[in-house]
Amino acid sequence: MRPGDFRYAIPIQRPLMAKRSALEAHNLRLTSSPGPVVGPPRGRSPLHVRTRLRERRPLSVRRHTARIATRLGVLLFGDAVAVLVCLFAARAAQGATVGNLLSAQFARALGLGYGSLLIFGPAALAGLIITGNYSRHRNLNGRLRLGAAAALAAVPVLWRVASATELAGAVPVYIAATALTWIVLLAVRSVTERFLLRVWPGARGAAPAVLISEQSDLSEQLEHAVLAAGGDYSFAGYVSLEKPGVDGSLGTIWELPEIIDRHHVEAVVVCEHLDDQQIVHVRETSLAAGCQLLYPARAVKINGVRPALVWHQDQPFFELGAPVLKASAVITKRIVDLVGASLALVLLSPVYLLIAMAVRLDSPGPVFFTQDRAGLGGRRFRMLKFRTMRMGADEEKPTLAHLNHTGDSRLFKMPADPRVTRLGALLRRWSLDELPQCWNVLWGDMTLVGPRPFFEADFASYQDHHFRRLDAKPGITGLWQVSGRSSVIDFEDVVFLDRQYIEQWSIWLDISIMFRTLPAVVRRTGAY
Repeated sequence: MRPGDFRYAIPIQRPLMAKRSALEAHNLRLTSSPGPVVGPPRGRSPLHVRTRLRERRPLSVRRHTARIATRLGVLLFGDAVAVLVCLFAARAAQGATVGNLLSAQFARALGLGYGSLLIFGPAALAGLIITGNYSRHRNLNGRLRLGAAAALAAVPVLWRVASATELAGAVPVYIAATALTWIVLLAVRSVTERFLLRVWPGARGAAPAVLISEQSDLSEQLEHAVLAAGGDYSFAGYVSLEKPGVDGSLGTIWELPEIIDRHHVEAVVVCEHLDDQQIVHVRETSLAAGCQLLYPARAVKINGVRPALVWHQDQPFFELGAPVLKASAVITKRIVDLVGASLALVLLSPVYLLIAMAVRLDSPGPVFFTQDRAGLGGRRFRMLKFRTMRMGADEEKPTLAHLNHTGDSRLFKMPADPRVTRLGALLRRWSLDELPQCWNVLWGDMTLVGPRPFFEADFASYQDHHFRRLDAKPGITGLWQVSGRSSVIDFEDVVFLDRQYIEQWSIWLDISIMFRTLPAVVRRTGAY
C-alpha cells in the first residue's frame, strides 16, 4: 500500500514493510543511515536538541491556532458591525429622495426582512463563509469575493420582495441592497485588516520565520510575499544550503534543528531547489518542531505529507508542514472526545463497577494500574488502566526480556506473560483493561482515536522519523489496534501506521476506525 493510496479505513494487510512504497522506504533509509555526504555530516541532531524541538511543538501548534482564532474573531466582529451599519443605512435611505419607486421598494424591503437582524445577519454570514472570506490568506478576501458575498446576502431580500410584488420591481431593490452591502463590507474589512496588522495581534502575533535561500531574484520575491510588513511571519534570518553563503546567515540546513531551537522559529520557507536528502531533512525537522514548511508552488511531489496550495500576497506556495490539525479540526476532535468519553463513562458505569470488584477479588493489589507515558509533543502523563498483572510486574520486566517475541525492546510483547493474572488475561483478550483511559481522554492527555501510546524511555533509540508519532495525542484505539495489535511485530510497521494516521487524518478516518474497533476486539487478533 502506498501512502498516497491510504484513504479513511482501507484494511492494511501484513507484511506492511513489503507494501510500503519505494520512496517511503528510501526516505526512511535517508533518516536512519548516513550515506554519502557533501559538506557537513548529515547525522542526527543531538538528542537534547530534538527533545527540545519535540517539547516546543505543542506551543507552536497553540500559537498557530491562536493566530487563526484571533483573525477569525476580529473578522467576525467586524462583519457583525458591517451588518448593523447596513441595516442603519437602509433605514436612513428609506426616506431619501432617490425616486418614489425606489423609496417605496426600500420601504417594502425593510418591512419584509432587509431591516431584520434575524434575517439579514445569518444571510450575510452565510454569504461570507460560502465565498471563502474567512480564509487566513488575505489575498483571498478580495473585492470580488466580498461582492459575491454581498450578492448572496441580499438574496433573501430579492426573494421576499419578489414574492410580494412583481419581479421587475424587486430587481432594483436587490441591486441597491447588494451595492450597499458590498460598500459597507469593503470599508469594514479594510478597517479590520489594518487592525489585525497594526493593533492586535500585530507584530506580536507574527511567527518567526527563516528563509532557506541564497538570495536569488526568486528568493527576494518570495521573501517580500511571505515576510511583508504586518503579515503572518516575522523575519528571523537566512539559512544557507551547504555552506554559509548569505550575509548574516544563521547556518546551513544541516544545522536547522539548532537554528529552530535557538531562534524559536515557527515557519520555514524554502526559496531554493532542494535535493531528496535536503528535502527529507528539512521536512522531518520542521514537522518535529511543529513549524510550517512553505515551498514554492511548482511541480513538486514529496512523499509522506499532504500539501495544500496557499497564497501569500501574490505568490503561490505549497504548505507541506502546517500543524497536522487546524483550529477547526482541533475543536471538532476535542468535542467528539468529550462527548464520546462522557457517554462511555456514564453508560458503562455498571461494567466499570463489576470489573473493579473482580480485580480486587482476583488478586491482591489496587484496582487501577498507572504508568507514565509520553503524549502530544512528548509531554509526560499518567495513563490509567485496570490492573491485569500481579504486584511488582514492572520490576520483573528485565528478567523476562528474552521472552519478548518481537525482539525489539520498543515492542515488548509476550504471548504467555507469566505476570498476567487470570482475570487480567480475560480483560486483555477483550481489551476491557483500557476502559479507564476514558478519564485520560476527559483530562485531555489522550484521544479516542490516535497513535499507540508511547514509552518515554524508548526515545533515546528513536530515529528522527520516529518522533513524528508524537505529533498527535495517543489514542485508546487507532490504526495499530485495528490492524492486528500485537501481531504487528515490526516497530517500523507500527511507526508507519501511526504516521499514516497523522498525515491522512480526517474526521471520517476517526469514525471509520471506531467502527472497525469492535470487530477487531471480537476477533481478538493479536490480543494478549
